[in-house]
Amino acid sequence: QVQLVESGGGLVQPGGSLRLSCAASGFTFSRYDVSWYRQAPGKERELVAAVTSGVSTTYADSVKGRFTISRDNAKNTVYLQMNSLKPEDTAVYYCNALNVGWSGKFDYWGQGTQVTVSS
Repeated sequence: QVQLVESGGGLVQPGGSLRLSCAASGFTFSRYDVSWYRQAPGKERELVAAVTSGVSTTYADSVKGRFTISRDNAKNTVYLQMNSLKPEDTAVYYCNALNVGWSGKFDYWGQGTQVTVSS
């Protein structure tokens, strides 16, 4: 069955780094655009970074220059390298895979991983 499994979250001090991973299975990962979203308590879910099937990337202004998204299609995995973390980066981070084509829309989500930035 389709699965997206995030890992790599945790507690880190301000200025620190974390690398999130999202392992996919059950679908043709290379054909999907993959994104990282986050949701902080009391706030709406927001897009953090995205990488298309063609390996183009986009970032939220709040993370540009600090976060890097990448994908390894051989491992069916997408990564989010997060550097210079700030307390406002604290949130649950979700992985999303999306494919929209002639056969329909396929939209998958992971269960999320908690990132807490605090001293």
